[in-house]
Amino acid sequence: MDFKEIQDLLKLVNKTTLTEVEIEQKDFRLKIRRKAPDNKVVYQTSPEPATIVQPMITAAPTPVAQPEAQAAPEKPAAAPEPKKEESSADLVEFRSPMIGTFYRSSSPDVDPFVKVGDTVEKGQVLCIVEAMKLFNEIESELSGKVVKIMLEDAQPVEYDQVLFLIDPNG
Repeated sequence: MDFKEIQDLLKLVNKTTLTEVEIEQKDFRLKIRRKAPDNKVVYQTSPEPATIVQPMITAAPTPVAQPEAQAAPEKPAAAPEPKKEESSADLVEFRSPMIGTFYRSSSPDVDPFVKVGDTVEKGQVLCIVEAMKLFNEIESELSGKVVKIMLEDAQPVEYDQVLFLIDPNG
């Protein structure tokens, strides 16, 4: 097991409610234990026992400013709708909490969880990220309108990569 696989496993344990995971191979042993009160992960390897404490990783939405619309000549009163959409500068980047494969729906023959223009609520499933043969439902951390989906279905995703742009005012 290499360092990258151990990192992925630590991130997976942080995302779940598991408190202990132990993996044993020929001459390699890995034990990951989370202490519930302070949300820290401890793991040991052998033959050289070592303890490393890593804080729990959480993905928080990051506000991003949208470029301001260029000044346009005044139009008749019939066009305020498009102008309103252009002025919304408070888009939030919804980022991936883990490395894996991005899926827009639970299976290929089912409609996607969300589409551009959909209004989402906090706690609503937006997508699935498959990591190490586990399918993790990724839930929205805010309410708003989906403005853009940044990835195609079944595309690899990195930790902290932007998945969606959400307008919290939408």
